[in-house]
Amino acid sequence: MKHPATHRSPAPRRMAAYGSILLMAMLVGASAGAYAQDAGPIKIGMVFPKQGPSASIGEYLSRGAMLAVEQHGKVLGRDVEIIFLDESNAQAAQQNFQKLVDEHKVVGVVGANSSASALAMAGVAERTKTPLIAAGAAAREVTGANCNRYTFRFQATVPVQMAGLMPAVEKQGKNAYFITAAYAFGQDILRTGQTMLQKSGGTAVGVDEVPLNTADYSSYVLKIRSAKPDAVVGGLVGQDLSNFLKQWNAMNMKGKIPFYEIAVSDTDFWDVGPDASTGTYVKPWYYNDPANSQAEKDFTKAFTEKFGKPPADKAYSGWLSMRSLLDAIDAAKSTDSKAIVQALEQWKDAKGAFPAYYREWDHQLIRPSVIVTIKKNITDKWDFFDVDSHTSKTEEDTLKDFGTKEEVGCNMPPL
Repeated sequence: MKHPATHRSPAPRRMAAYGSILLMAMLVGASAGAYAQDAGPIKIGMVFPKQGPSASIGEYLSRGAMLAVEQHGKVLGRDVEIIFLDESNAQAAQQNFQKLVDEHKVVGVVGANSSASALAMAGVAERTKTPLIAAGAAAREVTGANCNRYTFRFQATVPVQMAGLMPAVEKQGKNAYFITAAYAFGQDILRTGQTMLQKSGGTAVGVDEVPLNTADYSSYVLKIRSAKPDAVVGGLVGQDLSNFLKQWNAMNMKGKIPFYEIAVSDTDFWDVGPDASTGTYVKPWYYNDPANSQAEKDFTKAFTEKFGKPPADKAYSGWLSMRSLLDAIDAAKSTDSKAIVQALEQWKDAKGAFPAYYREWDHQLIRPSVIVTIKKNITDKWDFFDVDSHTSKTEEDTLKDFGTKEEVGCNMPPL
């Protein structure tokens, strides 16, 4: 009689053989799944305003980004699929970013018009290791104290833009009135502007922090009139800025006290119209800037032919932000998030009037902004501005304007 173990010994061999077959089947299935995924479109998310006071800004941001996709063509030999969700507020932007990652499996996101949205989305970008190009936000925290390895930012920071604006404000006199939005962007303008004004011996004779979506500014205009400042420094956004300027003009204040602001969009003034538009502004780009490069002129031509009107600065923001992400994926030769981040850190746009690149240690796009003033006589439907100057003239000066690591306060951990 054989030992019982002798009867059981073939079973493990059969199980081992079956396990090998099962493992091979799983590997083949996984390979097929990976092949199918690699052969499918590369998915990229967009999160811009589709409704509310910044809807027109969101329209131009998204149009510029989509034109970049159209012009770029395939990425890694694959089609690009854009999933465009709303940035109605910071909470919605954060939730939609998470949705893009969880449900749509995007490899990166271009979005965030507002600073509040950018800060909310940046947390998700870091947690999920999904590259984010913040196309519109200007609050310093995005690439400052709240910086992270997966977040990049197009717009110049508030301190950089205010440094370009405040000399013009101070030429008007020592007393300024601040009227800003009551959230991160406006608060940064107020804090930065007051500090710069005090250093030059000036005084803030009035401060108003205004809720978003304010329809009636008449009480604020009356307070400013009563304070009699030498200049008004604004920090209002989208439709809020439009509403203010319309009421400023209706109450006969246009031309009485000069108005200044940063990070504005052409769409704000197209909505206001030539009669009520007034002021001096810092903005990221202007389609009719004589200093624009041939590549920027080609972009303006392509956008105008496609949409029947010239690109607002936000269209350029969306265009260059999306271009940088698409270029980085190609350069990385991969959709791996770490590889894309490393490629973005090496990306450089040499086609613009000024070379532009993301600084490696804070991911801030380094490029000058343009300083413009509303024309005295607006004769064109779209061309509202005279270009005064740029915030800097050389790459060395531009880099200096954006501050040192100690000044910026960004300390990103390694990938």
